[in-house]
Amino acid sequence: MKLTSHYNKVSILITVSVLLTGAVIYYFAISSIASGMLDEHLSEEVSELISFVNVEQKLPAASNFDDDQTEFLKSINRHTPTRFFDTIYHVPQKIGYKAGRAVEGELFLKGDSYKFVIIISREGAEGLVQVITTITLLLAVVLLGILFLANRYFINGLWQPFYSILNQLKAFDITRSGNYGRAKTAVNEFTELDGAVEAMVERAQNEYENLKKFTEDASHEMMTPLAVIRSKLDTLIQDDTLQKEHLDQINDIYSATSKLSRLKHALLLLVKIEHNLVPDVEDIELDQLVADKMVQFQELMRAKDLVIDKNLSLKKIKTSKYLMDILLNNLFSNAIRHNINGGTISIWLNAQELKIQNTGSANQLDSSAIFNRFRKGRLSEGTGLGLTIAKNICALYNWNLGYEFTDGTHNFLIHF
Repeated sequence: MKLTSHYNKVSILITVSVLLTGAVIYYFAISSIASGMLDEHLSEEVSELISFVNVEQKLPAASNFDDDQTEFLKSINRHTPTRFFDTIYHVPQKIGYKAGRAVEGELFLKGDSYKFVIIISREGAEGLVQVITTITLLLAVVLLGILFLANRYFINGLWQPFYSILNQLKAFDITRSGNYGRAKTAVNEFTELDGAVEAMVERAQNEYENLKKFTEDASHEMMTPLAVIRSKLDTLIQDDTLQKEHLDQINDIYSATSKLSRLKHALLLLVKIEHNLVPDVEDIELDQLVADKMVQFQELMRAKDLVIDKNLSLKKIKTSKYLMDILLNNLFSNAIRHNINGGTISIWLNAQELKIQNTGSANQLDSSAIFNRFRKGRLSEGTGLGLTIAKNICALYNWNLGYEFTDGTHNFLIHF
């Protein structure tokens, strides 16, 4: 749920609750005021009644009108308290009943006690209460409508700088410097957020540039001494005066130097992949690239008498051709190196996945560890980074590289 929607929901729920509670309280307050006004009118009638009795020394005639009824009863019990109460009384003219407000009390005439009850209609007061309540509810509905429209347009406009910052963060590309623009806002909190994001973006781009420069410098600086060592070793190998044990030692040094060179390239490549330092993205026909790769590895496959089975469907992807070439090299090399003589390699490609299957060891590999750095077989001459590089390349493009062991075969699958 969006922030504005959540705010609107909470705001309207609170407003409706407050308005409903207020409407109930308002209704009873108006009803109480109306009852008070009727009680004042009844009190005036009681005063007029007592004055009439004191002057005339007789009871007035009882009345039985639609809006006003009075009755007198001779009372045995003296000291009846005066009280006001709501009641329903009979209207003979309409053959029905009406809601009324009544007062009862006691008066004395020539030593006798009389109980009186005066009832007046409260239809007028109730009608006024209903009109006031209806107007109040209509105003509440209008207020809710105005509040909803205000929240929809004003609040959306108020949060626009936030969405502008969010959209820029989504579209942020660390490889392009200066691609973040400040949002226009008069809200202090958004201004502070914008400034903090801009500072973070600037730091990230500076770190990216520093890392990129470090990678380039490290590659160059490590290449020079390795080249010197290999050159000197080539010179020593060509020396006819060296004994066999010396040549064996030099060959060991040469092999270790070659491995160190490959390790250097692999580690630098990992840094480039993890920090997206290979931006050359283009449209690639993957089926053709896989077919070309099979031709490149044909001699190595033939050397182990491997049987190749392929089923390639047309598949276009947007990726770095350089990284895709490395990914396929690592997967093909892995399938050949860990295969058995006379074994098989099967390759399937469709719109959803690329699958490379090979025969090999009868034991299943540890799927939770094979993609870890420097994880390799005991007799492997590789760097132990091939599958790690393959995994990182897939992660860079949100692909999923997985491993399965089925029917004695090892399967590496890339889900696009």
